[in-house]
Amino acid sequence: MDLELKDKVFVITGGTDGLGLALARRLVDEGGRVAVCGRDAQRLARAQELLGPNALCVQTDVTDAEQVDAFVDATLTRFGRLDGLVNNAGQTAASLIATSSDEQWRRDYELKVIAALHVARAVLPALETTQGAIVNVLAILARAPGAGTTPTSASRLAGLAFTKSLASEVGPRGIRANAILIGLIESGQWVRRAEAAGISEEEFYRTTAENAHIPLGRVGRAEEFADLASYLLSPRASYVTGVGIALDGGLSPVI
Repeated sequence: MDLELKDKVFVITGGTDGLGLALARRLVDEGGRVAVCGRDAQRLARAQELLGPNALCVQTDVTDAEQVDAFVDATLTRFGRLDGLVNNAGQTAASLIATSSDEQWRRDYELKVIAALHVARAVLPALETTQGAIVNVLAILARAPGAGTTPTSASRLAGLAFTKSLASEVGPRGIRANAILIGLIESGQWVRRAEAAGISEEEFYRTTAENAHIPLGRVGRAEEFADLASYLLSPRASYVTGVGIALDGGLSPVI
C-alpha cells in the first residue's frame, strides 16, 4: 500500500532513539522528510547520520516553550511545510501515590501534557494549510491504571482527553488527531534499563513479556509502532480521528 507520504514533512518530538527514531526512519523510507528533536546531543548526531539529508535534528527541551517555537520555525524554514506532528517525548514515571512528591507529578505533567499542548498549538496553522494530522503517543495505563503507575497513568489519561478534545476542535479545520496507547514495546529507555541491570536486551524483553503475561507472548517491536503511526499520519487514514488505538499485543484488559 502506498501511504502517499512522499515529500510530506513531519515533526517528531523525542525522535532520537527508540520509537521516535524508528518512525522517523520509516517516514524517510516512504519518501517523507522529518524534523526530530531531543535533548541528548550524541543521540541527535547519531539520528542525523542515520536519517540523512531528508532530516533535521534539533536539540530541544520540549518543556521550554521558546525552544519548541524555535524548533517549529526551523522546520518550516528548512522544509517549507508541515504535514504531521507526533508528540512522542516522555519517559515512564511510576511510584506509589502515598510516597510520591508533588514535584514528581508537576514534572511529569509538564513533560507529557503541557509540552504536547504547546507543540500542538505551534503547528496548527501549518497543519491547517496541508490538512495534516497529529498523533499523540500515550500508554495503555491511561485506560487501565494499576497500583504504583502514577504519575504516568494520570498524565496519559489527561493526554487521551486532550486528544479527543483536540480532534473535535480542529476537525472542522481539516486536521485529524489520534492517539496510540502503547504497551510494552522496544524502546531506548528499556535498553538503558537492561544495561543498568547487566542483562542483554533479548533477556530483558523475554523476561518482561513473561512477567507481564502478554497474550501474544512477546514485547512489541519499534517497527510495528512505526507502521501504525505512519498509517495514522497518512492520507490513507483520512477518516480516522479522535480515537486511541492500543498497540500492546493484547495486554490491556480494556477494549
